[in-house]
Amino acid sequence: MDAVAVYSGALRDKIHKLKYGGKRGWAMIFGRLLVGWMESHPEQMRGVDHVVGNPTHTGRRPIQHIEAIMDAAYTEDVMHAFPLSAPGTHRLVKTAETSRSANKSLDDKRTAAAAHAASLMWTGDTGDIKGATVLLVYDVFTSGSQLQHVALRLRASGAFDVRGLILARVPWSG
Repeated sequence: MDAVAVYSGALRDKIHKLKYGGKRGWAMIFGRLLVGWMESHPEQMRGVDHVVGNPTHTGRRPIQHIEAIMDAAYTEDVMHAFPLSAPGTHRLVKTAETSRSANKSLDDKRTAAAAHAASLMWTGDTGDIKGATVLLVYDVFTSGSQLQHVALRLRASGAFDVRGLILARVPWSG
């Protein structure tokens, strides 16, 4: 698992503007950050068959922020150097709304993460995931529960390896 940046200060505020305020312009900037990371980390990208976002529910308002970031990343990858899905054709989708994990206890985060993972569906050809290496993109890393459960779900669906790329991780405490 790698993180592009630390979730604090201005970055935290901008992620909130996209996620909760629907300020779509930030998706393009975050998409560019993800592509920049991929360009500058060829060793971590070697062998990746699919780059997918950890999806939000189709009814999420004001915006499906992960999907917007992934669409922007595709647009920013002008040379199509990375296995990103074209805008609107996401390979991993969330089929049902589940409980939010933000500001919850660790046990509640784990329960929400398990439900989230159970609601996911791979929309590509099922042969696409068999034996594949998937780079799973997530916005904010706190406990790691959701990333872990989604990775387990992808592995159970046939993925050989699941790697994580986080836009921002919360600062370590301790």
